[in-house]
Amino acid sequence: MTDGTRASAPRGQWLAAALAWPFGRIADMRGALFPWVPVLIGLGVALWFALTWEPGAMEYGVAGVVVTGGVLLRLRGPEMLHPVAVAVACIAAGFLLSGLRAGRVDAPVLGFRYYGPVEGRVVSVDRSQSDQPRLTLDHVVLERTDPSRTPARVRISLHGEPGLAPVPGMVVMTTALLSPPDGPVEPGAFDFRRMAWFDGLGAVGYTRSPVLLLEPAEPGSLRINRLRADIRAGVEARIGGEPGAFSAALITGDRSGMGQATVSDLRNSNLAHLLAISGLHMGLLAGFVFAALRNGLALVPPLALRIPSKKVAAAIAMGAATIYLTLSGGSVSTERAWVMVMVMLGAVLFDRRALTLRSVAIAATILLAVEPESMMEPGFQMSFAATVALVAGFAALRAVMPHGKLPGWVMPLFTLFVSSLLAGFATAPFAAAHFNRIAEYGLVANMLSVPVMGLAIMPAAVVAGLLAPLGWEAPALWVMEQGTRWILWVAKLVAGWNGAVIPVPAPPAGVLGALALGALWLILWRGRARFAGVVPMALAFVVWSVTERPPLLITSDGSLAGLMTAEGRALSAVKGAGFAAAQWLENDGDSADQAGAAVRPGFSGPPTARAFTAYGWRMIVLKGKSAEGAFADACATSDLVITTATAGEDGPCRRIDAKSLRGTGPLAISPRKDGALILQATQHANRAWSHRRPVPDEILTRPSDRSPAQ
Repeated sequence: MTDGTRASAPRGQWLAAALAWPFGRIADMRGALFPWVPVLIGLGVALWFALTWEPGAMEYGVAGVVVTGGVLLRLRGPEMLHPVAVAVACIAAGFLLSGLRAGRVDAPVLGFRYYGPVEGRVVSVDRSQSDQPRLTLDHVVLERTDPSRTPARVRISLHGEPGLAPVPGMVVMTTALLSPPDGPVEPGAFDFRRMAWFDGLGAVGYTRSPVLLLEPAEPGSLRINRLRADIRAGVEARIGGEPGAFSAALITGDRSGMGQATVSDLRNSNLAHLLAISGLHMGLLAGFVFAALRNGLALVPPLALRIPSKKVAAAIAMGAATIYLTLSGGSVSTERAWVMVMVMLGAVLFDRRALTLRSVAIAATILLAVEPESMMEPGFQMSFAATVALVAGFAALRAVMPHGKLPGWVMPLFTLFVSSLLAGFATAPFAAAHFNRIAEYGLVANMLSVPVMGLAIMPAAVVAGLLAPLGWEAPALWVMEQGTRWILWVAKLVAGWNGAVIPVPAPPAGVLGALALGALWLILWRGRARFAGVVPMALAFVVWSVTERPPLLITSDGSLAGLMTAEGRALSAVKGAGFAAAQWLENDGDSADQAGAAVRPGFSGPPTARAFTAYGWRMIVLKGKSAEGAFADACATSDLVITTATAGEDGPCRRIDAKSLRGTGPLAISPRKDGALILQATQHANRAWSHRRPVPDEILTRPSDRSPAQ
């Protein structure tokens, strides 16, 4: 053998060993790989939502081939390749499931602004962010609108006299202004239009006219929704005030009776999760029923010796959880909690451990298969982040601290503290990213409130439900009232503390994904390689900490501009485009309101012609009835005119007008080194929920005859 041959042999062996290493590590994970299934399906879902075009037959065909090939390779291929085959098939399956779901929910979206009569059946009654009553209608009829173009559902806020007290099942009519659901208020922001599309909501709007009754609710029409409305009204009548509205929300999921001040206190104290019927509520209710039945059966020896009391209690608790799901309206968060409870109680029926990463993975897989879009929502992310952290955290504690090391009376307090700490740390990045705030004293508020939920409020709700048919529910509702009063008092107290809320800027795209994948790798992988998950997490926090917000933002109608200054974002108007203004400031991590931001230095001139200078450009925002007539004069003295009107003939300036904004949506504008402006359009993708042509970034150069402003 030559020297070259002898030298190449070790290199070849080293290369083969390097290629075989990951397969060997995966083989070591046998029996612990299933929790990766929903993670991989989620990657396929994320890929589908990240596309800038609507997938067609070719993309779905490729995904189908990949799934089929992965299954065949798993069944007939080398054993070493089985995990890889399943992983690739899961990613492709997530992509396919998203497409199937999109096809199932496809429904008409209003393609124009409509003002006129609106007729429909009341599906639900709730309250808008402006604290106004709001109706969701189906069986919608719009005047002079073809049924094929009429949305299946619309949502209308009632800004005038309601005219009657709507209840689900009524057929009503009013005169309303409707428009398609709005898209993001800036590039990369939350897309309400997408969420509305998956919810089957084709138009939103408001009315200042009375709501008229056309037909009363039929006896069998929306029976569950009407029962929920009756329960809410009964609870509020018995308890009254904000505690009554809070109690009704805990039972039925209907928050329409709660004022925005109370909701704000709950958010600022990190107790808003108590409003959403989710894993905590479902777990407490099912746990109370399970424990009460199991202990109750144990008190009857003839029964306890003859029947599997644990399994009987689990089965009845499953029924109680299903009833709670039905009464609470079946929101996404409630459905998610119900699936998790069913999986865990099902594990009890089959003599398995209820709280394991495998059971959490089963629940996540079911939810992603049925509603893949839920992965994009804060509730899904925060719920599973908390659950995974609790399961993994307590498993680690059991390994280092065997049961019995702490006195019995300390364990409940210790468990509560650790649970709040783990869930708080796990959900904090998601809450900060989605809601732009960190509740500084959330741990304190939760430790003071969650025990009351578990020991008083939820048990009292169950007992009240059992006694209500007999008319004996008053004592249980009294207990519930005292518990809700305590929680609302804690929320108001903590929210009022100095520094209770820390504003946080919105992270760039990909940060939350990197955090989640890094944390999952750290928890799910085995061996020293698991600590590699810290790297993407650290990088994500670094990127988040140095992110820069868009220097200049423009609304979709050109009526409002937001300029970043040394004092924060200055706004061009004190009022108008309030939702966009609030979202911009929140995404900046700015606690100011629109009025406060509008008085910051940056803009000058009357409300209809707000002039400002930025990056050497002289700019002006024209709006109102005089905007069209004022364009020529503004163009003569400005480099860039932003106007709510449609600009006519060409002039010496650059312009952003109503016509161009209809194509781009809201704009984010930033300077380039050569003095040009980069216009980043919000409308960057052509998806089923947008139906608009993608608009690439545009470079806007200074008019050739203008010199930079001093």
